[in-house]
Amino acid sequence: MGKTADLTAVQKAIINTLKREGKTQKEISERIGCSQSAVSRHLSGKSVGRKKCGKKRCTTRRGDRTLRKIVEKDRFQTLGDLRKQWTESGVETSRATVHRRVLLNQKQRQKRLTWATEKQHWTVAQWSKVLFSDESKFCMSFGNQGARVWRKTGEKEMPKCLKSSVKYPQSVMVWGAMSAAAQLACQLS
Repeated sequence: MGKTADLTAVQKAIINTLKREGKTQKEISERIGCSQSAVSRHLSGKSVGRKKCGKKRCTTRRGDRTLRKIVEKDRFQTLGDLRKQWTESGVETSRATVHRRVLLNQKQRQKRLTWATEKQHWTVAQWSKVLFSDESKFCMSFGNQGARVWRKTGEKEMPKCLKSSVKYPQSVMVWGAMSAAAQLACQLS
């Protein structure tokens, strides 16, 4: 049962219509699938929207601009280095906050959200037909992925975003998959 802050505009209109027809609050709540108290609060005019969810934002827009300037000076810094410099400039945050603020390209995040939203009402039978797979390359000589570069979309070929590397480092390719039926793992060279 939803709270009053969860009522949509359509649900509120239905509540008003049903009340004009003489329905009781209990009948209205059962009909639209919300709590009786939500119906009561809406009809009495006491329903105000839900306050912002989640923790209060710990950085200001000015602080975020400062971080962007720190990143643009040297794009190959680690999150720890970025956090240290940002703290020195007067902004005290966690490593996770630095990571969220530095992410410049949100396209993949939006694609994942869209994909998940489309499949949020799938049944167990539908999910049992899905196979999730992934592969990763592990470099033996220079770490797994090399240096991280913080850059905006369209800055891929800029000289300040490039670093030289060995053409063919020693590496191992690992592939894995899982489904409702089983898990598979395979090592490729």
